Amino acid sequence: MSHSADKVIQNLSIDCVVFGYENSILEVLLIKRKVSPEEGKWALPGGFILQDENIDDSALRILEETSNVKNIYLEQVHTFGKVERYPGRRVITISYFALINPDKHTLKPGSETKEVKWYPVKNLPEMPFDHLEILETALKTLRQLVRHKPVGFELLPSKFTLTQLQSLYESIYDLKFDKRNFRKRILSMKLL
Repeated sequence: MSHSADKVIQNLSIDCVVFGYENSILEVLLIKRKVSPEEGKWALPGGFILQDENIDDSALRILEETSNVKNIYLEQVHTFGKVERYPGRRVITISYFALINPDKHTLKPGSETKEVKWYPVKNLPEMPFDHLEILETALKTLRQLVRHKPVGFELLPSKFTLTQLQSLYESIYDLKFDKRNFRKRILSMKLL
């Protein structure tokens, strides 16, 4: 849905990094841009904040309008404000991230989106602006969170094995873990 220019804050945007986990692969949700600048490039779902909405509501609206992903928990990650990050003018973006089960969401392009697709984090297309930096910052945040919290359990079946949990963590860290040490660490965290 397109919003009139007088309702949009032209120099403040939101970019969402939505991670999914499928077939033992960590993926990220990308949209193909239908508008300039960078039309036709794969990018993070993003857009501008409206004058009359709070930032968290803006993130949820933008994600739904660009990809049809809705009713999820988004967490604010970082603010990006390099002077040259957006062509033609100064734009500051606030990034959010989420970790969702792709099977629970039906993707659909929005009015300013050509396509919506999951991409493996290890096999990304070229992205515009500073979207790779935004994604890497969100991934770093995710890796810090899973060290101390049961993040990602919602991506697994209600009953899962330690092998399935280890596979999830290995995809997040892009590392192989020793099975015995991983189990000892998880059990010591008293998450299960």
